[in-house]
Amino acid sequence: MARRRDPRPLGPDELDADLVTEPDQVTGDAAEVELTAELDLHAFQPRECADVVAEYLRAAHEAGLPRVRIVHGKGTGTLRRVVHGVLDRHPAVRSYQLADERSGSWGATLVELAGPGDAPTS
Repeated sequence: MARRRDPRPLGPDELDADLVTEPDQVTGDAAEVELTAELDLHAFQPRECADVVAEYLRAAHEAGLPRVRIVHGKGTGTLRRVVHGVLDRHPAVRSYQLADERSGSWGATLVELAGPGDAPTS
């Protein structure tokens, strides 16, 4: 396989069309994602997770979801501590606990949110 010698980044006309699957990837616009009662953090970079969790909790509360499940994985526990730190400070969180064996054990956290009429306190 030949290496490209030009150090400049490829422009949009130089990319293979089959590599671009979504128009949003080209424009940088955020794609709309359906809100569910579960957030799986495996798809995110660890440095993004605190912001992702906080935004997810805000959206879930606004949507009136009473409970959500956050999957952070078992691993070393670092990501679980990040998630729990966000949960400790988030105004929409009523309570949380590690999931039971059927729901992911210590690789997931179950979160009880304040009711839809309860305005989160800042």
